[in-house]
Amino acid sequence: MAEERNTILEARNIHAENRGAVTLDVQNLTVFNDEVLSIIGPNGAGKTTLLQRLAMLQRKPRGNLLFRGKRVGADISATEYRRSVTMVFQETLLFDTSVFENVASGLRFRHAGKDEIEKAVSENLELFGVTHLRERSVRTLSGGEARRVSLARSFAVRPEIIFLDEPFSALDPPTHESIVADLSHILRRPGMTTIFATHDQSEALRLSDRICVMDKGRILQLGTPDEIMNHPASEFIASFVGAETILPGTVTDGNAGTISVNVDGQNVMAVGEATAGQNVVLCVRPERITLSVESRRDATSERNVLAGTVVDVTSLGLYYRVTVDCGFILSAYITPGSVKKLGIERGKKVYPSFKATAVHVLKR
Repeated sequence: MAEERNTILEARNIHAENRGAVTLDVQNLTVFNDEVLSIIGPNGAGKTTLLQRLAMLQRKPRGNLLFRGKRVGADISATEYRRSVTMVFQETLLFDTSVFENVASGLRFRHAGKDEIEKAVSENLELFGVTHLRERSVRTLSGGEARRVSLARSFAVRPEIIFLDEPFSALDPPTHESIVADLSHILRRPGMTTIFATHDQSEALRLSDRICVMDKGRILQLGTPDEIMNHPASEFIASFVGAETILPGTVTDGNAGTISVNVDGQNVMAVGEATAGQNVVLCVRPERITLSVESRRDATSERNVLAGTVVDVTSLGLYYRVTVDCGFILSAYITPGSVKKLGIERGKKVYPSFKATAVHVLKR
């Protein structure tokens, strides 16, 4: 029996235009209590516009917003709703005063008492690891420190919903990693619902309960990280979330949930339902592909064992992307150690292999 989930926020028929062009067209979006929902998509997809609408920061918006079942602007006022939420913007905006006063500012606006302010500020300075900066001027802070203070300020007012708009985009990699690591624990505290926009799928995977994929102001798919990453609803989504091998082909045979697909003269096996003659698109994530310098056709349970030539090797830091021409192009991720051990280089003959279950089938 599925666990019942309580809805905290629901957006219905949200629509926005800019000079006659549609920038937002969301028919329905439901957000659950205590979940972390990420909104991902390319630049211009409408992520920030949607966040601003959900936070009631847009003027004269079209559509309805329900907070705990009550319509904002009718059953409860927009002001009352805004007191229950807070937003952290992409750019760090701090007042020209001390760290303590910045974190206390939201509480002062809400007319909190002195003891309440002291307690909340101290707790959140500690939560984000900036207690030692308490009396410092924000002018002296590094980018990472300023971001932590900005987050502490938003969390100090104990919002029921916190909106984060690309909160890590301007940070250097070590600072980015440190703050994301902290938030992966902080956002799991009871009573905290988070909606954040990002173009970085790794952030979404790491922090989210559900992921919402947007493009051109519309929601294309909403689901768990596993559903979005391994069962994308379209070629666009598959490409955006990292399925670097996307192959159009024609089904030659379908039997008991496994299909055979002709891709540029090569036979590829996949788990799926389709009939002979049907055009499909096969999507394979690079981490699901194994490379060998010897054919493993008789020594592996993987249904797909191909032969090809390395055409490119690119370092991505913790791993390498190896691009292989098998009559069609596919990409695999392997470790630096494997690159060295296998002698992977341009022109090297290799044997990529992957399971039929590693292939996601999209019907055309």
